[in-house]
Amino acid sequence: MTALILNSGMGTRMGELTASAPKCMTALTDGETIVSRQLRQLRQAGIRRVVMTVGAFADVLRSHLAASAPDMEIIFAGNPDYAQTNYIYSIYCAREFLRDDDILLLHGDLVFEDAVLGIVTGQQQSVMTVSRTAPLPQKDFKAVLEDGRIRAVGVEFFENAAAAQPMYRFRSEDWKIWLEEIIRFCESGDLSQRRCYAEAALNHVLHRMALRAQDVGKLLCAEVDTPSDLESVRAQLSSLQPRSVYMCFSTDILHSGHIAMIRRASSLGRLTVGVLSDEAVSGYKRLPLLPCSERRIMFEHITGVADVVVQETLSYAENLLRYRPDLVVHGDDWSSGVQQPIRKEAADVAASYGGLLVEFPYSADAKYADFEIRARLEPASPDLRRGRLRRLLAMQQPVKVLEAHSGLTGLIAEQAQVYENGTVRQFDAMWISSLCDSTARGKPDIELVDISSRMRTVDEIMEVTTKPVIFDGDTGGMTEHFVYTVRTLERTGVSMVIIEDKTGLKKNSLFGTEVQQTQADIAEFCEKLRAGKRAQRTPEFMICARIESLILGKGAEDALTRADAYTEAGADAILIHSRSADPAEVFAFADAFCQKHPDIPLAAVPTAYPSVTEEQLFAHGIRIVIYANQLTRSGVPAMQRTAESILRCHRAEECDAFCMPFREIIRLIPEET
Repeated sequence: MTALILNSGMGTRMGELTASAPKCMTALTDGETIVSRQLRQLRQAGIRRVVMTVGAFADVLRSHLAASAPDMEIIFAGNPDYAQTNYIYSIYCAREFLRDDDILLLHGDLVFEDAVLGIVTGQQQSVMTVSRTAPLPQKDFKAVLEDGRIRAVGVEFFENAAAAQPMYRFRSEDWKIWLEEIIRFCESGDLSQRRCYAEAALNHVLHRMALRAQDVGKLLCAEVDTPSDLESVRAQLSSLQPRSVYMCFSTDILHSGHIAMIRRASSLGRLTVGVLSDEAVSGYKRLPLLPCSERRIMFEHITGVADVVVQETLSYAENLLRYRPDLVVHGDDWSSGVQQPIRKEAADVAASYGGLLVEFPYSADAKYADFEIRARLEPASPDLRRGRLRRLLAMQQPVKVLEAHSGLTGLIAEQAQVYENGTVRQFDAMWISSLCDSTARGKPDIELVDISSRMRTVDEIMEVTTKPVIFDGDTGGMTEHFVYTVRTLERTGVSMVIIEDKTGLKKNSLFGTEVQQTQADIAEFCEKLRAGKRAQRTPEFMICARIESLILGKGAEDALTRADAYTEAGADAILIHSRSADPAEVFAFADAFCQKHPDIPLAAVPTAYPSVTEEQLFAHGIRIVIYANQLTRSGVPAMQRTAESILRCHRAEECDAFCMPFREIIRLIPEET
């Protein structure tokens, strides 16, 4: 990047201060002049090539810079007609030195703090420095804004405008557009076009480039035009403190893109890194490979990080109000999608106390995208996936489970997200139901689909998803067979199998006592549980005992007796089932069970009592909430409606209104599959 510093003006409003030297040589603090401070800041930012336009006192400036910046490449471009022209002509005179490079343009009387330069040079797009919070000046530059883009720059604009300062960062292709227009102005033969602001030429071509506004808020960035400006800037510099900077990470795999972002953030001030809690990460993304405690240690050992704190939620609000950082740094990848409301909240909260959201380009390097894909797919490996349910339960929050009966419904369960109250809600696991698996095959729910066929469904779902899987094992079959089912599921990466305490030909529990159903003998069912626990090879796999006492009208006491016996036999969790629309019985059982067995996870399937919320269930100690058949039940009427519409209308046009475009369905399917 080349810095273009415009120093060809006469600075007459400074009076005696510019009688024998250019305005940029005005002393600030600690022996620094405006220009020597600028060059020091550019050097720190890694910019060593400077093109400087000069007019009056050019030799004095050259001598000054030879002493203050001997290690920089400074190219002086003189404007022989500086007294009769504006800086548009100075840029024209320097044109041969300003091709084929990104340009940082600034006026030689501009005083700015390090953070401003760090923010501007950290952008990859073309930007101009503005402040949406500063009052609009009467005689200085304003920028007209529309959707973050600059539509015009000048002193005459007030409507839809923000205060602007002459510091630009241009991509080479955008700079060439402006430079060509400057050349056209200066070679037009109309001498008045050499006396206007260069921004007059810029306004002619802004429609051809994407010049965006870079808000620097209340950070110091001001021109020195008069002695009173100088005193104001000196006072601000003398009281300037290092800025506090905050950024948050959810990652457990650091790559060079993250390190580059940390370096940029730390260059702006004292950096505090927030590490998202395991609960927050798993709530919107995936259960992290490394727990929060280890991720915190990882960031503590990175150069440039001053402090590391935990951010408990996806929302930044709590930590921003607690630490009140001057600058909140994030990649620009959250400007759309599910994180967009979180971005807006962070910007609003920071603005409420005078802070500023700063966004740097998120790296588009293909290898980083590959890292993200690998990190997302890593939990799909059987050994990692199997233990994730236990880790989720250890967080002491409700585990939300949605049924899936195919690869596509598995992807829906995996990817469904909604933003709510500062966080993103999603399902934590998938339930592979024998009812829905049988229904998808057009067969009755009587354990007719054998385990080999059902394992094909498991494989189909697990091949394209990463979240934990809970398998509906019906009655578990014969004890001798159940042990092999356990080993098969465990080896595949399933997290938990649920078996119900019934015997004989399986009938769906929702029929209750309307059909003949026989509950298993407690001792026999306990032996099945023990056999399953003996068969498993890893500690992560879980066996859950589903109690049918409420379904069969035997009451909560019988259910509690069985729950005591099943947990004693080794059940890792208990599922209490009911077909009553009134959840009172379920709540009574849950209260009693959790008081006696606080460490055993309790599950419920609220199909019959759908108005009950997860929060209500959790308040009674229920830790796993299984939505056991909703995708199947909602899909059937939609397909029936479509089929009937085609028959009724003799064409497909009418049903298109309620059919998802296939291109959107395809977006559910990860590219790597």
